[in-house]
Amino acid sequence: MKRPWLAPFTLLYAAGLALRNRRIDNGSELVRHLRYPVVSVGNLSTGGSGKTPLTIALANALAGRGLRVDVLSRGYGRQSRLAVRVNPNGAAEEFGDEPLLIARETGLPVYVAPQRYDAGLLAEAEQSLADKGSGLIGQGFSPDTMLARSAGALAPEVRIHLLDDGFQHRQLARDANILLLNRHDWFDCLLPAGNLREPTRAAHRATILAIPADDPAFAVALKAWGWHGQIWRLHRKMAVPSVAGPIVAFCGIARPGQFFAGLEAAGLQLAARFVFPDHHRYAAADLNRLAASAHKTGAAGLMTTKKDQVRLGQLTSALPAWLPLTTARLRIEIEDDDRAIDSLLAQLPVASSSPPL
Repeated sequence: MKRPWLAPFTLLYAAGLALRNRRIDNGSELVRHLRYPVVSVGNLSTGGSGKTPLTIALANALAGRGLRVDVLSRGYGRQSRLAVRVNPNGAAEEFGDEPLLIARETGLPVYVAPQRYDAGLLAEAEQSLADKGSGLIGQGFSPDTMLARSAGALAPEVRIHLLDDGFQHRQLARDANILLLNRHDWFDCLLPAGNLREPTRAAHRATILAIPADDPAFAVALKAWGWHGQIWRLHRKMAVPSVAGPIVAFCGIARPGQFFAGLEAAGLQLAARFVFPDHHRYAAADLNRLAASAHKTGAAGLMTTKKDQVRLGQLTSALPAWLPLTTARLRIEIEDDDRAIDSLLAQLPVASSSPPL
């Protein structure tokens, strides 16, 4: 328990969560369907499990099979509530840092909206317009307009929506639920005392559990707990650029310790480390503080994550020439990925030429 003084409020959180899930389970809360299959990637904790790198890996793997893939996201931290397609050259304030990173890393269409269903409607509306040769791609639409446009005849192609961070977003129906789990989360507790958004028993809603490949005993424990479904084993790999001399490392992610440990494991010397809040919106003052630390410690440069680089945007142009900024990239590799993708596709109605409404 990370914040034991908040334990009394955990009971209130659990009661609200149970009520909400009950409303969805008994049909009191509407669950909406898109025309094409939806695959959700999510977790139980508040962050740091590798959802975004897995979404990127999965999107690339599916696209590599010749499937038409897009990603639907809430776009955490964005200023607009309009459903839009992410411009890879845009800013995190407009689209959110994770959707922007996914768009840049995959080159695939990414759509954001407060309700992922609206993002999906826009995706299907644009696909319909593209099939009909319209030049209106990339505009934002209201949900009513999107629904009207997506109702037209669509080409009988295999298309898949990937739902980023979607395990708790149950208002949108999905055909497969991929849930990232690790031993740390398994023994955590609910918000606000811990970091779990849902209790571990919610894992039964998943169709695939994705766990660290370096913890085989965890797979055994899950099966003993009662899990009989598929288990994917994930390899986390951090690509760390070589730097001559010490660096100032900084990040604004959910689990910064993993980032710093990865840099040290790669042989880098950390002259200083700075931790900002998850999804932190950087300002010039932050870079001034980092530059001052680098000057004081004699650091040869700065290093951060790809997601932080996205949020820094044009601010990096103000860094002095003597202080280069480099980024470390986290990749997720699915063990026996061909077999894993085959098992996923077997759960989807991708062979149908007439997707259900």
